[in-house]
Amino acid sequence: MSFKSIVRELREIKDGIGSMSRRRNNCTRSHIVPSDVVVSKDLVKEGKWAYLPPELLLDIIRRVEESETSWPARTVVVYCASVCKPWRDVTKEIVKTPEECGRLTFPISLKQPGPRDAPIQCYIKRDRVTSIFRLYFGLTPSEDESDKLLLAAKKTRRATSTEFLISLVADDFSRASSTYVGKLRSNFLGTKFTVYDSQPPSDEAFKANHSRSSRRFHTKQVSPRLPACNYNIATITYELNVLRTRGPRRMNCSMTYIPISSIQAGGTAPTPKSFPQENPPLSSPSVKSDTFSMDSLVLKNKSPRWHEQLQCWCLNFKGRVTVASVKNFQLVASVDPSHNVSDAEQNKVILQFGKIGQDMFTMDYRYPLSAYQAFAICLSSFDTKPACE
Repeated sequence: MSFKSIVRELREIKDGIGSMSRRRNNCTRSHIVPSDVVVSKDLVKEGKWAYLPPELLLDIIRRVEESETSWPARTVVVYCASVCKPWRDVTKEIVKTPEECGRLTFPISLKQPGPRDAPIQCYIKRDRVTSIFRLYFGLTPSEDESDKLLLAAKKTRRATSTEFLISLVADDFSRASSTYVGKLRSNFLGTKFTVYDSQPPSDEAFKANHSRSSRRFHTKQVSPRLPACNYNIATITYELNVLRTRGPRRMNCSMTYIPISSIQAGGTAPTPKSFPQENPPLSSPSVKSDTFSMDSLVLKNKSPRWHEQLQCWCLNFKGRVTVASVKNFQLVASVDPSHNVSDAEQNKVILQFGKIGQDMFTMDYRYPLSAYQAFAICLSSFDTKPACE
């Protein structure tokens, strides 16, 4: 069987899967389907596909993964994981993390750090009417709105704070949903934001914080497959502008579980391998807090320069930002001299965000941030901050 015929067969299998691989609306549903999705035997007759020799199966999926490197063609890789359990196991073994390959494939890719060498380029579309923000994968928006949706967030104003609920889809922001991935919450003034994750960034982080992670529901109210905790993974602060001096916003991001060593050669950041399949046991052993007393990574906005001719503050976005806005920023590592981090690493832009049109913004991120962490940080820019401007 030729390679083209294999791909053609996979597309036919995809058509048979039905609702599992189709979405009602490409603009509001993520094209990245869960890696642990269970396929009904009524929808797919496994037959010869489930019992291929392991060597042949490995070769087929490896060739598919290597050939389909970009979306929408990369959906074929997802189809492979949707055929049956043997195919899913092999596909998960072959598909690498964004750090290793620079690609986003399964939902867990959005919680894993981006590549080290070059950033993953995305853009955010704001809907003022519904207060929904959509994160898409790609350099620029396409006219047919068929871009792959990565994450979506809905802004909700409360009496003392603002919340952004973040989901894998743009039409279900319920915290009891399996598509819920976390939230961003502000203080009363909009000067401090806390990023919460529905899952621990690592097994050690879960053990250390289990005793003080907030329960969202009683254990009997939700499915045991759904996450029941919020883990504080980052804090974003905006400097108060009491004297009303002119200048851009000043912000700092403290990444709780990302060590400062992660930006150095050989350093690592937490990389979850899968979404939690069930609620953590209530009797889980605890770990002393000093286990995680390592120096956490702190990001600060890169200082812009004043342009005399244009009479404005400027940053080099390398063509990715085209409209002046107070929301535009670049984040670099804030490093103490005692850490012996090179100047090149300190000046490397880890997250870049800026306006390119009416309600359209670009977002480029790299290691050690994940797409989810980067999106949450960017969402903080959309809240009003009268005390900072």
